[in-house]
Amino acid sequence: MTFEILIAFLTRLSLVLLFLPFSALDKLLNFAAATEQAGQATSSRGLAKALILTGLFVEVVMSLGVLTGVADRLAAFVLAGYCAVTAALFKQFWRAPDFRLRGPSKGRETMWDFLKNFAVAGGFLLITFGTQAGDVDAFFAAPLSSTHPYATGANP
Repeated sequence: MTFEILIAFLTRLSLVLLFLPFSALDKLLNFAAATEQAGQATSSRGLAKALILTGLFVEVVMSLGVLTGVADRLAAFVLAGYCAVTAALFKQFWRAPDFRLRGPSKGRETMWDFLKNFAVAGGFLLITFGTQAGDVDAFFAAPLSSTHPYATGANP
Protein backbone atom coordinates (compact mmCIF):
# COMPACT_ATOMS: atom_id res chain seq x y z
CA MET A 1 0.00 0.00 0.00
CA THR A 2 1.40 3.37 -0.97
CA PHE A 3 1.35 6.45 1.18
CA GLU A 4 -1.10 8.13 -1.23
CA ILE A 5 -3.60 5.27 -0.96
CA LEU A 6 -3.28 5.27 2.82
CA ILE A 7 -4.02 9.01 2.96
CA ALA A 8 -7.01 8.61 0.62
CA PHE A 9 -8.37 5.77 2.76
CA LEU A 10 -7.82 7.59 6.07
CA THR A 11 -9.49 10.72 4.70
CA ARG A 12 -12.61 8.76 3.77
CA LEU A 13 -12.48 6.80 6.99
CA SER A 14 -12.47 10.03 8.99
CA LEU A 15 -15.75 11.02 7.32
CA VAL A 16 -17.56 7.71 7.81
CA LEU A 17 -16.13 6.70 11.19
CA LEU A 18 -18.96 8.51 12.95
CA PHE A 19 -21.47 6.26 11.19
CA LEU A 20 -19.59 3.02 10.70
CA PRO A 21 -19.12 1.49 13.19
CA PHE A 22 -20.10 3.85 16.01
CA SER A 23 -23.57 5.20 15.23
CA ALA A 24 -24.65 1.96 13.54
CA LEU A 25 -23.47 -0.07 16.50
CA ASP A 26 -25.19 2.30 18.92
CA LYS A 27 -28.47 1.84 17.02
CA LEU A 28 -28.11 -1.94 17.30
CA LEU A 29 -27.11 -2.02 20.96
CA ASN A 30 -29.60 0.64 22.04
CA PHE A 31 -32.44 0.07 19.59
CA ALA A 32 -35.19 1.01 22.06
CA ALA A 33 -33.52 4.30 22.98
CA ALA A 34 -32.86 5.07 19.31
CA THR A 35 -36.50 4.36 18.49
CA GLU A 36 -37.56 6.67 21.31
CA GLN A 37 -35.35 9.43 19.92
CA ALA A 38 -36.79 8.89 16.43
CA GLY A 39 -40.20 9.17 18.06
CA GLN A 40 -39.45 12.90 18.47
CA ALA A 41 -39.91 13.22 14.71
CA THR A 42 -43.10 11.17 14.44
CA SER A 43 -45.97 10.06 16.64
CA SER A 44 -45.99 6.55 15.15
CA ARG A 45 -43.83 3.96 16.92
CA GLY A 46 -43.80 1.84 13.76
CA LEU A 47 -42.55 4.76 11.69
CA ALA A 48 -39.92 5.53 14.34
CA LYS A 49 -38.62 1.96 14.07
CA ALA A 50 -38.61 2.23 10.28
CA LEU A 51 -36.59 5.47 10.54
CA ILE A 52 -33.99 3.75 12.73
CA LEU A 53 -33.74 0.75 10.40
CA THR A 54 -33.43 3.07 7.39
CA GLY A 55 -30.75 5.05 9.21
CA LEU A 56 -28.91 1.85 10.03
CA PHE A 57 -29.00 0.82 6.37
CA VAL A 58 -27.75 4.22 5.22
CA GLU A 59 -24.97 4.34 7.80
CA VAL A 60 -23.64 0.87 6.98
CA VAL A 61 -24.17 0.51 3.22
CA MET A 62 -23.38 4.08 2.19
CA SER A 63 -20.33 4.23 4.45
CA LEU A 64 -19.03 1.05 2.83
CA GLY A 65 -19.62 2.64 -0.59
CA VAL A 66 -17.56 5.69 0.39
CA LEU A 67 -14.77 3.52 1.82
CA THR A 68 -14.57 1.04 -1.05
CA GLY A 69 -15.17 3.49 -3.90
CA VAL A 70 -18.15 1.46 -5.16
CA ALA A 71 -20.74 4.01 -6.33
CA ASP A 72 -19.04 6.34 -3.88
CA ARG A 73 -20.45 9.51 -5.40
CA LEU A 74 -24.02 8.36 -4.84
CA ALA A 75 -23.18 6.94 -1.41
CA ALA A 76 -21.62 10.26 -0.36
CA PHE A 77 -24.61 12.17 -1.75
CA VAL A 78 -27.00 10.01 0.29
CA LEU A 79 -24.88 10.48 3.43
CA ALA A 80 -24.83 14.26 2.88
CA GLY A 81 -28.62 14.22 2.71
CA TYR A 82 -28.76 12.00 5.78
CA CYS A 83 -26.64 14.51 7.72
CA ALA A 84 -28.90 17.38 6.67
CA VAL A 85 -32.13 15.53 7.48
CA THR A 86 -30.93 14.36 10.89
CA ALA A 87 -29.79 17.90 11.70
CA ALA A 88 -33.19 19.32 10.77
CA LEU A 89 -35.11 16.63 12.68
CA PHE A 90 -33.00 16.18 15.80
CA LYS A 91 -30.83 19.28 16.24
CA GLN A 92 -33.54 21.97 16.35
CA PHE A 93 -31.62 24.54 18.35
CA TRP A 94 -34.11 27.25 17.39
CA ARG A 95 -36.77 25.48 19.48
CA ALA A 96 -34.72 25.46 22.67
CA PRO A 97 -36.30 27.80 25.23
CA ASP A 98 -32.88 28.82 26.54
CA PHE A 99 -31.13 29.58 23.24
CA ARG A 100 -28.75 32.49 23.61
CA LEU A 101 -25.28 33.34 22.37
CA ARG A 102 -23.81 34.21 25.79
CA GLY A 103 -23.88 32.27 29.01
CA PRO A 104 -25.11 28.74 29.61
CA SER A 105 -27.44 27.53 26.88
CA LYS A 106 -28.47 24.03 25.89
CA GLY A 107 -29.82 25.53 22.66
CA ARG A 108 -26.41 26.92 21.74
CA GLU A 109 -24.82 23.50 22.32
CA THR A 110 -27.42 21.98 20.00
CA MET A 111 -26.67 24.68 17.41
CA TRP A 112 -23.05 23.51 17.26
CA ASP A 113 -24.21 19.93 16.70
CA PHE A 114 -26.52 21.19 13.93
CA LEU A 115 -23.64 23.00 12.24
CA LYS A 116 -21.32 20.00 12.61
CA ASN A 117 -23.86 17.86 10.76
CA PHE A 118 -23.71 20.31 7.85
CA ALA A 119 -19.91 20.40 7.97
CA VAL A 120 -19.81 16.60 7.61
CA ALA A 121 -22.37 16.87 4.81
CA GLY A 122 -19.99 19.28 3.07
CA GLY A 123 -17.21 16.71 3.24
CA PHE A 124 -19.48 14.14 1.62
CA LEU A 125 -20.49 16.63 -1.08
CA LEU A 126 -16.81 17.09 -1.95
CA ILE A 127 -16.70 13.38 -2.72
CA THR A 128 -19.96 13.64 -4.66
CA PHE A 129 -19.20 16.66 -6.80
CA GLY A 130 -15.42 17.02 -6.67
CA THR A 131 -13.44 20.09 -5.77
CA GLN A 132 -13.95 22.16 -8.91
CA ALA A 133 -17.09 23.50 -10.56
CA GLY A 134 -16.27 21.60 -13.74
CA ASP A 135 -16.39 18.31 -11.82
CA VAL A 136 -20.08 18.63 -10.89
CA ASP A 137 -21.32 17.29 -14.23
CA ALA A 138 -19.51 13.99 -13.61
CA PHE A 139 -21.97 13.09 -10.85
CA PHE A 140 -25.07 13.96 -12.86
CA ALA A 141 -23.74 12.18 -15.94
CA ALA A 142 -23.04 8.96 -14.04
CA PRO A 143 -24.29 8.99 -10.43
CA LEU A 144 -23.40 5.32 -9.88
CA SER A 145 -19.82 5.84 -11.02
CA SER A 146 -16.77 5.75 -8.81
CA THR A 147 -14.27 8.49 -8.15
CA HIS A 148 -11.61 5.73 -8.14
CA PRO A 149 -10.27 6.97 -4.81
CA TYR A 150 -7.38 4.55 -4.64
CA ALA A 151 -6.07 4.96 -8.16
CA THR A 152 -2.63 6.49 -8.44
CA GLY A 153 -1.35 8.51 -11.35
CA ALA A 154 -2.91 11.21 -13.50
CA ASN A 155 -5.67 9.11 -15.11
CA PRO A 156 -7.59 6.68 -12.90
